[in-house]
Amino acid sequence: MSRSLTLAAAQMGPVQRDTSRDEVVDRLIVMLQDASELGAELVAFPELALTTFFPRWHMPLEEADHFYEREMPNRYTKPLWDEARRLGIGFALGYARLGENGQRHNVYHLVDPHGETVNVFEKVHIPGHAEHEPWRQFQHAERHYFTPGDDFPVSEAFGGIVGMALCNDRRWSETYRVMGLQGVELILIGYNTPLAYAPDPTQNPLQAFHNHLVMQAGAYQNGTYVVGVAKGGFEEGVESLAQSVIIAPSGQIIAQAITTGDEVIVARIDLDHTRFYKTTLFDFERYRVPAAYRRITEQRGVARSGDGV
Repeated sequence: MSRSLTLAAAQMGPVQRDTSRDEVVDRLIVMLQDASELGAELVAFPELALTTFFPRWHMPLEEADHFYEREMPNRYTKPLWDEARRLGIGFALGYARLGENGQRHNVYHLVDPHGETVNVFEKVHIPGHAEHEPWRQFQHAERHYFTPGDDFPVSEAFGGIVGMALCNDRRWSETYRVMGLQGVELILIGYNTPLAYAPDPTQNPLQAFHNHLVMQAGAYQNGTYVVGVAKGGFEEGVESLAQSVIIAPSGQIIAQAITTGDEVIVARIDLDHTRFYKTTLFDFERYRVPAAYRRITEQRGVARSGDGV
């Protein structure tokens, strides 16, 4: 008997700085309803879905407080929770969270069809910079605004084992392997990716290629489905990557967005297909050699053999 699940990636177009949360939530609800009409049982929204991508500016933290959420759901997002519960559909929502202890995290919040929290993931790999860098056309100051998380937990939900990641996390093979070692069968990834990379513009034409490359490799090498969902288009004058996808455990793209705006893509998957890879090529128990991988956890930067590691 298969474990079927209908997934949706709800890609967003731009959210400008003066766009209200009410307007954003209205857009999310429309896409949630569209996904439900297409049979979706789980909808993934992008990273930092409720606001513009505010790390493109460098400002004192207290001036950025209004970009963060202090509780969830709150008065703005309760209609989304209510509609999802009415439709009997789960979702993952990315936003900035300001905790009671003052810590600031970039989070992905997974909610079940009853409106209950399954898990809240804190982004681990924080890209960019902490100090203002005036030479840039726009800032990428995530390291100024967010504290990194320290784990990639998975949860039993939606009939399978589900994990989450955010944006830059998708570029690191460790992200997928840590979840793979927990038996993950579905990874949800939200992202905001500017097409201009200031430290090395030669990478600009390769943004879409690299985006799919890392997620397809992560899916294949860990025998898991991967959903990557963007907030794309021109936002505050900055063009961001779209090309949201749903990827099979084979590494094949089985659904892809074709616009840079609000768009819902859907795929019907069978979580049992993950076993084709988990029990053959990537049978971890049989084939992994952890003793040969100790550099991965014992070493941070680059060092050659004989340098004391």
